[in-house]
Amino acid sequence: MGMVMEQYSICLVNLDPTIGHEIKKTRPCVIISPLEMNQHIATIIIAPMTTKSHAYPTRIPLTFKGKNGWIVLDQIRTIDKCRIIKKIGKLSSEKIIKVKNVINEMLVE
Repeated sequence: MGMVMEQYSICLVNLDPTIGHEIKKTRPCVIISPLEMNQHIATIIIAPMTTKSHAYPTRIPLTFKGKNGWIVLDQIRTIDKCRIIKKIGKLSSEKIIKVKNVINEMLVE
């Protein structure tokens, strides 16, 4: 696996096959797991991105490659690295802070 799996980078990921209401298809996803973990484990934790959503506390709005979308933190999941197609960007530091705050409120508080 030559690609460096940096936390908060945006990668194109093939999420199929999925079940039920899980977000599907090949789409941009944000890497949530830290680099130390990504270097030693064959799986990676991601949050899918979508253009079809609405304002919700666990979804962070952003503009990526000229499209308005959301980072869907209520659908964080663990995937095998073989699902990652390529790195296509990185979150801004402002969005990283928002992601951390939402994850903290959602899973820690």
